[in-house]
Amino acid sequence: MNRKYVRFHAPGDRYAVYGLLEGDQIKPLAGEPWLSQESTGESVAINEVALLAPVQPSKIVCVGLNYRAHVAASQSSDNIPEYPLLFLKPPSSVIGPGGKIIHPGQSERVDYEAELGVVIGRTTKDVSIDMAGESVFGYTCVNDVTARDLQKKDGQWSRAKGFDTFCPVGPWIVTELDHRDVLVEGIHNGRVRQSGRTSQMIFDIPYLISYISSIMTLCPGDLISTGTPSGIAPMKPGDTVAVSIEGIGTLENQMV
Repeated sequence: MNRKYVRFHAPGDRYAVYGLLEGDQIKPLAGEPWLSQESTGESVAINEVALLAPVQPSKIVCVGLNYRAHVAASQSSDNIPEYPLLFLKPPSSVIGPGGKIIHPGQSERVDYEAELGVVIGRTTKDVSIDMAGESVFGYTCVNDVTARDLQKKDGQWSRAKGFDTFCPVGPWIVTELDHRDVLVEGIHNGRVRQSGRTSQMIFDIPYLISYISSIMTLCPGDLISTGTPSGIAPMKPGDTVAVSIEGIGTLENQMV
């Protein structure tokens, strides 16, 4: 059964909670959905709450240059990678749907990157490709915001990818998705600028989970961002950027 999970603040609540979204109603859960499905027995309308990022990962593992067209368009590489190119974003970079992306003063060019996110549901280490799917809790939209000039200037990506607000995630997690071939789009000020299908990935999701887990332990709630199609472009304050993924929905944020 395909389920949809959100994380939210209800009016007057001190802490954020997770919930199961059914239609326009959220049924709050007693804990994180990958650990417990226990309901509090309450219900709240989605238009009465503020949606947050649906995960609080201990780490965000991102994959660079994972779409063939993006590799071809990139000035940083002329060759298909032999292995996945991995980098990390800090948990402090995460914001939710409607959150503001802050343009840092250190950068003159900040790009959007629409990506499919994979949420890990169990502790995973050295998993085989065949068994990697057992580690997936669900899927979400991710915007791998990047200070492109700093990425080129630094020669490594921690600063360029790691600013606060540089990882919008959401609006929810879906538990069922044919990840092998879904449409991923980046929409800038209402115009589709990125459009690619996950079938065009160089390294598919089972391979990525297996490969990453051979390097580091993946924990429940961790997020893998699987790479972006070609068409990345800069944003400026006042712009709106959306990540739209077939079978999930649309994550929208504004730059300030």
